[in-house]
Amino acid sequence: MFGKKHEEKRGLQIIIVGCGKVGRTLVEQLSREGHDIIVVDKDAKRVQSLANLYDIMGIVGNGASYSVLQEAGIENTDLLIAVTESDELNLLCCTVAKRVGDCAAIARVRTPDYSREVGYLREKLGLAMIVNPELEAASEAARILYLPTALEIDSFAHGQADMIKFKVPEGNVLDGMNLITLGQRIAPDILICAVEREGQVTIPGGTFQIRSGDILSFAASRSAGKAFLERIGFKTNAVRNAMLIGGGKASYYLAKQLLNMGIHVKIIEIDRVRCEELSVLLPQAVIINGDGTNEELLREEGIERAEAVVALTGIDEENILLTLYARRVSQAKTITKINRITFQDVINSLDLGSVIYPKYITAEAIIRYARAMRESMDSNIETLYHMFDHRAEAVEFRVDGDSAVTGVPLKDLPLKSDLLVSSIFRSGKVLIPNGQDMIRKGDTIMVVTTHTGFSDIQDILA
Repeated sequence: MFGKKHEEKRGLQIIIVGCGKVGRTLVEQLSREGHDIIVVDKDAKRVQSLANLYDIMGIVGNGASYSVLQEAGIENTDLLIAVTESDELNLLCCTVAKRVGDCAAIARVRTPDYSREVGYLREKLGLAMIVNPELEAASEAARILYLPTALEIDSFAHGQADMIKFKVPEGNVLDGMNLITLGQRIAPDILICAVEREGQVTIPGGTFQIRSGDILSFAASRSAGKAFLERIGFKTNAVRNAMLIGGGKASYYLAKQLLNMGIHVKIIEIDRVRCEELSVLLPQAVIINGDGTNEELLREEGIERAEAVVALTGIDEENILLTLYARRVSQAKTITKINRITFQDVINSLDLGSVIYPKYITAEAIIRYARAMRESMDSNIETLYHMFDHRAEAVEFRVDGDSAVTGVPLKDLPLKSDLLVSSIFRSGKVLIPNGQDMIRKGDTIMVVTTHTGFSDIQDILA
């Protein structure tokens, strides 16, 4: 026996203010995890649609109104999440909620002015978290452009390690190789955690044979990940220049990060006033006032020579077409921002390169916090990433004390099926574990699984 099974955890009472893209994504995922949700929005159609679709309560009204929050049951609420289109309204909703209820509060804040003051705002307003989808999306894009071979890069172990996703090309050395051979001959210091093949996601064992066309996610320390990609024939140098199409908040955040990395940035934006603002905010970048969907303009501005093209307009369809065009006329690394389109299978069938979904990035941060709250003690979740369109999760746990999972070789732990302990972060070093390794108190553990809803390290046990 490895200790008692977890008792079923009580769902949180959650109020979500704002039924836009992020609000809908949160309702979908948090209701799936067994929380009691009430949505608040001024738009009656949005409220009705969500209430019918997910069998939750909905209230039409202003989420910053004391009477509306009372009607929503703020006194008994555990968590309020404000994700309306207005930063100011989100901050006001959280402030009112903190005054009238004993709940945690999370605000979505996207304006750069506020983002520079996140620490101050969180402390003074007593907020649990401030999330910025555009900033997080930009950071993800910057990580990818630093290692352009990758389709996705997620950091964990306090930035010491990465989960890297890439596609195996035709004729690559990995084609036909099983994972045991890969570990013995090429890369003992990385671990293949998940594979997508023909739309199916697998947590692979040692006999799994890799094929060209497979999309692999592997865990490794930052240096080992880069060295592995070089060994199997991929270029790993950061891009030297990037063309950003669209000059919104995400573009500003990304340009700032790329310029700090020494990458030359050109932004194409149709709005003249916004171009003038960007020229002041980003004096090192080249700002072009023009229509980013104009083929002639793109050619004039050098899309055929660009090493990276990032489609960041506010229209998903435009972003997809721009990416497809860039891939046809150039060898550029492409990144596409998608805000609302839900035709996941169609998007996956297109050759878009890397795709970034700000709404999912925001939802992951909030779901991580909700799972933390659900625990009776301080949660030991450090990071949470959804993989392969939410068909798998990578969850990083902090091991605060001895338990049923510590002091036992991994090969002897009764782990759930479709689950892999992919890395151990111990004393500042990233270990790729084998069956003899043990989890110890003080470790940080990354687990990849097709199960969902894990909130404690002991959830890995069968």
